[in-house]
Amino acid sequence: MSTSTHMNISHDPKSARLFKSDFLEFFTHIHPAVVVLIWVPIALYFIIVGGGAARWAGDVPLGLLIGVFLWSLAEYVLHRFVFHFRPRTPAQEKAIFLFHGVHHYQPQDKTRLVMPPVVSIPLAILFYLLFHLTFGILLRSSHWVAPAFAGFIVGYLFYDITHYATHHFPMRRGIWKFLKRYHMQHHYKTPDQRFGVSSPVWDYVFGTRPT
Repeated sequence: MSTSTHMNISHDPKSARLFKSDFLEFFTHIHPAVVVLIWVPIALYFIIVGGGAARWAGDVPLGLLIGVFLWSLAEYVLHRFVFHFRPRTPAQEKAIFLFHGVHHYQPQDKTRLVMPPVVSIPLAILFYLLFHLTFGILLRSSHWVAPAFAGFIVGYLFYDITHYATHHFPMRRGIWKFLKRYHMQHHYKTPDQRFGVSSPVWDYVFGTRPT
């Protein structure tokens, strides 16, 4: 089944059950406040760790900007190439449905609009290791690891909150109105385009924003 077909299946208002096990099913639902409670303290920790008084004039603010920038690219890449991966086998199709297809199946399901910790925490560990490898080992600039990773988390938080808001907040003015309309068009008109949620920048860069 192609991605476009997979992502255009009819919407069901009732929350779909993904696992027979109540234990596993529990981890597929999350309130958006949980994301804030988990990741704001972690972001603050890395800002404090990476920001001695002597570094606040340069390293930490710049590191935060670098991290936010890298998140915006990661958001696009994950959404386009992982969440919208075109499955070639029934097993791959089931995996993609669990990761993202269920969201297109039920886009207004309030408990499946932000990334559950069972997925976000392992991904965060993986990305931290990549930051450590890139900044700390390859570039020999370990002082950039903590502030850049903090910025990465801040970018992720903005993405998750914005994603929830586009589905459940009015967002009637300015950039917020644009982002809501942009994401709704991804769901209901162009599921194989408009992959940016918190920003359309990379859709412009890689040609996935319809003219």
